[in-house]
Amino acid sequence: MKKVICFFICVCFMMQSIVVFAEGNTDLGLNAKSAILMEEATGNILYESNPDERLPIASVTKVMTMLLIMEAVDSGKISLDDMVTVSENAMSYGGSTMFLETGEQLTVNDMLKGIAVASANDGCVAMAEHLAGSESAFVDMMNEKAKGLGMENTHFMNTNGLDEDDHYSSARDVAIMSRELMKHETIFNYTSIWMDTLRGGKFQLANTNKLIRFYDGANGLKTGSTSKALCCLSAAAKRNDMQLIAVVLGAPTSAERFASAKSLLDYGFANYAVNTQITAGDEVQKIAVEKGVDKEVGVVAGDSCSTLVKKGQEDNITKEIKIDETITAPIEAGQKIGTMTISRDGEVIADIDLNALSAVEKKGIGLIIKDFFATIFFGSNNDIEENSEI
Repeated sequence: MKKVICFFICVCFMMQSIVVFAEGNTDLGLNAKSAILMEEATGNILYESNPDERLPIASVTKVMTMLLIMEAVDSGKISLDDMVTVSENAMSYGGSTMFLETGEQLTVNDMLKGIAVASANDGCVAMAEHLAGSESAFVDMMNEKAKGLGMENTHFMNTNGLDEDDHYSSARDVAIMSRELMKHETIFNYTSIWMDTLRGGKFQLANTNKLIRFYDGANGLKTGSTSKALCCLSAAAKRNDMQLIAVVLGAPTSAERFASAKSLLDYGFANYAVNTQITAGDEVQKIAVEKGVDKEVGVVAGDSCSTLVKKGQEDNITKEIKIDETITAPIEAGQKIGTMTISRDGEVIADIDLNALSAVEKKGIGLIIKDFFATIFFGSNNDIEENSEI
């Protein structure tokens, strides 16, 4: 029979699924065609203005390029130390570049520096060819990834965001792919660089994202500007364990895109905070184990859950644990043995697997016999253990 253990944590400050609609850009003093502010852990939207219009995004396109590179790195398909050979095609790209030469070899690590810091168009093409064989094949991968992420207003024609018909995205979609990129935490090793060098110190890099130097907590992600897209930015910043993503598209000047992003981030940090409800590995309780060498085992959360807090507002969170009163050995470490459902006012926020903290072996025949006689002579196995120096 299932035993349901319910407990409540009241007076938790949070606000789930918040969407603040701005009537134009006047509320935050924004000057851009489109903007959005997202909290990274929950994906909640804190502010939006015309977030779904299809617009050119210039080099903010490279967020998707970097995402596919990081997926390849983290999956083991490539490593940061792999050498990338530059083709004549990659070398031919102008605009923002890292001045690659045909036949030159640089590591994936250095290519990522060039893309993230210097917005290198040639580096994007070199990496696309390295991963997919051709830029067009890589662009297909970009569009497939966008589709998989639910980016409904996005279509890519190239890897770097140079103006091209049918190449567009939206502020919401840029936030979605930015959030996905940030799951690969190594990317911050690149997007948070202010100044660096390549080729043994011979080539200087300076980040096109000025917020990295001038905004407290800024750690990414990507700027972009062309005559068609105007000035664009996916800005990321983290303070007090809250990571925000501010997207600005179509600002008339570079200064105004940074000012708009700063206004969005300031608004988020001033009005919201993240409340951790459970962290992966936290022990929830212990439960009895039947026929096991150990009498009980710890139950731990298999994942983490955070909720967004609207400062000055109160709400109620409930945590319901569903688990067997006892379980039977053998048990493997990490074996799922229950579920924690976290809800706000009856609305489910998350279902978290509850797992066994450690393995519990099944008793052998010797222990079974010992327990049998303990029950006969002492009334319970607990009694014999309390009195035993036998």
